[in-house]
Amino acid sequence: MTLLAITGSTGHVGGRVAHLLAGTADLRLIVRDPARAPELPGAQVATASYGDRAASLAALAGVDVLLMVSAAESRTRREEHRSFIAAAADAGVGQIVYTSFVGASPDAVFTLGRDHGDAEVAIRESGMAFTLLRDNFYSDLLPYFADESGVIRGPAGNGRVAAVARADVADVAATVLRDPAAHRDATYQLTGPEALTMAEIAARAGAFLGRELSYHDETVEEAYASRARFGAERWQLDAWVSTYVAIADGEVAAVSGDVERLTGHPARTLEEALASSQP
Repeated sequence: MTLLAITGSTGHVGGRVAHLLAGTADLRLIVRDPARAPELPGAQVATASYGDRAASLAALAGVDVLLMVSAAESRTRREEHRSFIAAAADAGVGQIVYTSFVGASPDAVFTLGRDHGDAEVAIRESGMAFTLLRDNFYSDLLPYFADESGVIRGPAGNGRVAAVARADVADVAATVLRDPAAHRDATYQLTGPEALTMAEIAARAGAFLGRELSYHDETVEEAYASRARFGAERWQLDAWVSTYVAIADGEVAAVSGDVERLTGHPARTLEEALASSQP
């Protein structure tokens, strides 16, 4: 049986994938903290972090297909990604499925999209077969960008975002892992069913969550100033602000039918995405 490795199984996307495949596939869950790994029938657990080459090589030994959920945002994420991708290739992994970003490229407006572009280059150069899941922003997280007064602030203007539910990303990943060969060297654009402005997202999410939410359009200068109180590093500030600038520029507005085509069900609406992420 094909051995599938899944990273991020303690998180929302990787965890849902692991549960969807449990009992139907030979799984190895690669986690940083084995105490947090989900207990699933027949699943192995291996411990490694992306930046630890020796541990990664051991965890990936014998793996045929790898789902690599992108690492948490950090100043060193590119190096961590490249280390793990290289370890996967050296361990003999045949195919890697990577959660990327719709705007992944060296000059992406969303600065973290450049990290994903760098990872995609490393994957293409690795010699492994690949499947790239280019996710839009997560629709079930956008409403939680609101501050304590319920205001989402940022320079998105009237731009639109075709945000996708994390549950839909997981459903697509599970579909790919059930028949990896059918998705060899493919790139998919994963979006929601519609492109919404931030004002529309605030109004609809607020109505669903029973909370007063609104959107306040900032200039780029105001956005940096309003976030200065957090004391974050410049790369993090750039990521926060460029999230909205990418929306304003139209970089994340295109709607794709890939979720429905791959999973057989329509992409979740904003309200359905929020419902799927509730505990």
